[in-house]
Amino acid sequence: MELLNDIVLKVNDFLTSYLLIVVLVGAGVWFSIRTGFVQIRGFKEGWDRTFGGLFKKQGAAGKDGMSSFQALATAIAAQVGTGNLAGAATAIAVGGPGAIFWMWVSAFFGMATIYAEAMMAQKYKVVGKDGAVTGGPVYYIRAAFHDNAFGKALAGIFAVLIILALGFMGNAVQSNSIGDAFHGAFGINPIIVGVIIAILAFLIFAGGIKRIASVTEKIVPIMALFYIIGSLIVIIANIQNLPLAFKEIFVGAFAPQAIGGGVLGATIQKAMQKGVARGLFSNEAGMGSTPHAHAIAKVDHPAEQGFVAMIGVFIDTFVILTLTALVIITTRSVTPDGSLTGTALTQAGFTAVFGRFGSIFIAICMFFFAFSTIIGWYFFGEANIKYLFGPKAVKVYTVLVCVCVVLGSVAKVSLVWDMADCFNSMMVIPNIIGLLFLSKMVKSVHDDYYHNFKPNKLKK
Repeated sequence: MELLNDIVLKVNDFLTSYLLIVVLVGAGVWFSIRTGFVQIRGFKEGWDRTFGGLFKKQGAAGKDGMSSFQALATAIAAQVGTGNLAGAATAIAVGGPGAIFWMWVSAFFGMATIYAEAMMAQKYKVVGKDGAVTGGPVYYIRAAFHDNAFGKALAGIFAVLIILALGFMGNAVQSNSIGDAFHGAFGINPIIVGVIIAILAFLIFAGGIKRIASVTEKIVPIMALFYIIGSLIVIIANIQNLPLAFKEIFVGAFAPQAIGGGVLGATIQKAMQKGVARGLFSNEAGMGSTPHAHAIAKVDHPAEQGFVAMIGVFIDTFVILTLTALVIITTRSVTPDGSLTGTALTQAGFTAVFGRFGSIFIAICMFFFAFSTIIGWYFFGEANIKYLFGPKAVKVYTVLVCVCVVLGSVAKVSLVWDMADCFNSMMVIPNIIGLLFLSKMVKSVHDDYYHNFKPNKLKK
C-alpha cells in the first residue's frame, strides 16, 4: 500500500507541477486567441446575464433543464470548496505572495477555457427518451472524434475518472474537512457530523435536479456573502497593510527575494508554479466538471451560457481566493519557514482579528463551502453514472456517495486522498483533448453568436 501510495504521489506531482500547468494554461491562451479574448469582450455580457436577473423568479428546474443562474450556482457550488480556504494559503506558504499574481493570470486564461467548455456542453447536450436533458464532456468528446471507437473510449475514461475523483473519493475529502473543522471549533465527534451531512445530502440528492438547483441557488449567494463580509472585516481592520500586500503580490511575482521577511526559499518558479496550479484547480476551468451544469441551462444560444460560466471563474478566483490571500497577507500570518500552511494559515489570519470566533467562522465557512461542493460533485458524477450504466444505477450511486461521506468524516486514508487528487488531475487530459479537437467548432459557435444571433436579437 505504501509503495502504491508513493507511485500515486509521484504521478500526481508530475501532473500538477508540470504537465497540467502547460496543458491548461496553453489551452486557455489558445481559446483566448481563438475567441478574440472573450474574457474581456464578453465580461459585461456575462456579468449582466448573471446578476441582471438575480432577484427575478428563476422558475423550478426540471428534466428539461434549469435556469442560467441555477446552472451557474450549481457550478460555483462545486468550484468554491475547501480549496478556497486552503488553496491560496498553500500557494502563499510555498511560493510567497507573488503566487497570487500567477493565480490571477491562470484564472484570466481559464475564463476562455471554461467559455469553450460551456459552449460545447450546450452544443452537444442530449435529450433522453424520457425528455430529460443531460450533457457534459463525454458527449462533446465523442462528437470531437465523430463518435468513433477512440472517442467512445476517451469519453468512457473521463466518465470513470470523474465518478471516482469527485463522486466518491472527492466527497469523502470534503466531508473530512467539515468533520475536522467542527471537531476543532466545537469539539463535536466527526462521525456525528458525517452522519448529519450524509442525511442532509441524501434528502437533496433524492429530490433530483429540481431540489439540487433549488438548494444551490439559495446556498451559494449566502455562503459567498458571508465569507466576503467576514474577509472584508479582517482586511479593513488591517487596512494600513493593504498597499503593502499588493506591492508584495506584484513584486513577489517576479522577485520574491526582494520582499523582506518573505517565505524562505521562495523563487519565481515556485511562485508561478504554485499560483497557477492553485488557481486552475480551484476554479476547475478545463477540468471538465462544471460543463455538466452549464449543459442543461435553458438559454437561446450556447455562447450565452459561456459568458455566464466565465463569471464563475471570476467569482471563485478574483473574488473568493483573492480575499483569502489578502486576509493572510494583511494580517502578516505567513511564517518565514512556511511551516503554517493550508486551512491553518487561513485560520490564523481570521483569528488575528476575530480571536476565538475565527475558528468558528472558518468552521461555518468550511461547512458551506464543502457541503455545497458535495452537492455539485454528486450531480457531476450522476450525469456520468447515467451515461455509463443508465438511470437505474443512480439509486445505487446515491447510496454509495452517502457512505463515502460518512466514512470520509472519520477516517483519512492517505491512499484514497492521494488517488482523489490524482484522478482529479487525470480527468483534465481527455477533456482538453476533446476541446482542442473541437477548436473549429468553438470558433464557429462563438462567431455565430456575434455575427448572427446577437445582431438579429438586437433588431427585435
